[in-house]
Amino acid sequence: MTGLVIRGSRNIFTLRDDGGGETECRIKGKVLKGVEGYYNPLAPGDRVEFEPDPEHPGTGLILSLLERRNAFTRFNQKGQSSQLLAANVDVVFCVTTPASPPFRPRFLDRALLQGDIANIPPVVVCNKYDLSDNDPDVEERLEDFIRIGYRVLRVSAHTGEGLDEFRDLAANRFSVLVGQSGVGKSSIINALAPGMGLKTGALTEKYDRGSHTTTMARLVEIETPAGPARITDTPGVRRLVPDGIGPGDLVFYMREFAPLAGRCSYGLSCTHVTEPGCKIMEAVAAGVIHEDRYESFLRIREELFLKESASEYGKNP
Repeated sequence: MTGLVIRGSRNIFTLRDDGGGETECRIKGKVLKGVEGYYNPLAPGDRVEFEPDPEHPGTGLILSLLERRNAFTRFNQKGQSSQLLAANVDVVFCVTTPASPPFRPRFLDRALLQGDIANIPPVVVCNKYDLSDNDPDVEERLEDFIRIGYRVLRVSAHTGEGLDEFRDLAANRFSVLVGQSGVGKSSIINALAPGMGLKTGALTEKYDRGSHTTTMARLVEIETPAGPARITDTPGVRRLVPDGIGPGDLVFYMREFAPLAGRCSYGLSCTHVTEPGCKIMEAVAAGVIHEDRYESFLRIREELFLKESASEYGKNP
């Protein structure tokens, strides 16, 4: 039998079979072939083969992973390995807010980057847009994301603004919601399907950030006029360390940086910090690359250097 992973933790996973039934399963044996090197073996969106567990009626045993065409991951610093958030994804919804919690565009830089690394189209979703008050700083960054080629949705789970556009984009696709705690990922799903009743939480006053009301990634299916939308809701991510590239690769994955790669006076050896004739620094000075995006580039690259060093010496960065 084949099944779709809906949710799971600690090697216990809930599968949905082709008939719509759900079965709690565990991995047969100690290791599932084909998932070596990952912090967690499976994620919502994975398809697997399974069989009934003769020792525990009503449950199953996962036998093998079917081909995984892509995965949205992050680097797990605790395990020093790739952590799967969702598999077989058609679109990544990178969720933020203009306020409550505060707008954090550098988190978006990382989430969008990870989508591009995985070759999964990323989309910016600015939720709680009814709270924006047309903040010029927020609008400037949203418009810059559009300028460099990202789609931006301005939505409100509270008022319904922009939800039709979100629904149309999610229909007939597997998608994943990624964002920090409190940005309203579960609220978007509840607004699309009021009967879903996913748990949502209030912000903590001290830090103006959300608490983790979603404790594990889970895939939900929502019926839309255009077809089913299969959406993986993930726990809030406070820090997203990019996964799957080294520090020297970063310039090729940031969209407005990539056309300038190798064109500096020092070619691909340029660090883009102090060298004369650096095309990227010239683009920043000319306003072609946003200063915040350049700062994100420098910080992410430093993290990737630390991660690379830790891998070489077997230490946590």
